[in-house]
Amino acid sequence: MNICVFLSAADLDDRYTRPAREFAKLIGKGGHTLVWGGSDVGLMKVVADGVKEAGGRLLGVSVEFLAAKARPGTDEMVIARDLAERKRLLLEKADAVVIMVGGTGTLDEATEILELKKHGHTDKPVVLLNTAGFYDGLKEQFHRMEDEGFLPRPLTDLVFFAEEPVGALAYLEESQGVE
Repeated sequence: MNICVFLSAADLDDRYTRPAREFAKLIGKGGHTLVWGGSDVGLMKVVADGVKEAGGRLLGVSVEFLAAKARPGTDEMVIARDLAERKRLLLEKADAVVIMVGGTGTLDEATEILELKKHGHTDKPVVLLNTAGFYDGLKEQFHRMEDEGFLPRPLTDLVFFAEEPVGALAYLEESQGVE
């Protein structure tokens, strides 16, 4: 399975890097491919290192203005013209999406895939990995959107909330029929 991971390129402390490393190891051991922003810095590097060390494949999609930070030695690296093309390529190459901790770029990517799902333009499974309660506020906001009629589909049709890496991968593998 090609698993697209949206996440930060920032250097973060252990409460975020440890679960990210754990999730990466699960991807690699499962024989899956990491599809990610292609950067070789911060949390993106942590996840790419973990997937590679555990035997998984790396498929990066960088963007021209960040090409200098692209990871060397990937199985495949694509350089997009701009962020819009990058998002399109990431989603095109993915069978499933996991939203990990991140900033505005991660939030932008997350809302795009959820908007596509909301309107029936994709049926790819999406998991929000709520590491260390990072997305508690966003989760609450999504529930409010659902409760107050802003979502035309049940929230559970759009996104699965996982508190731990093992639950995130189990959901993806089950949804894709991977044994």
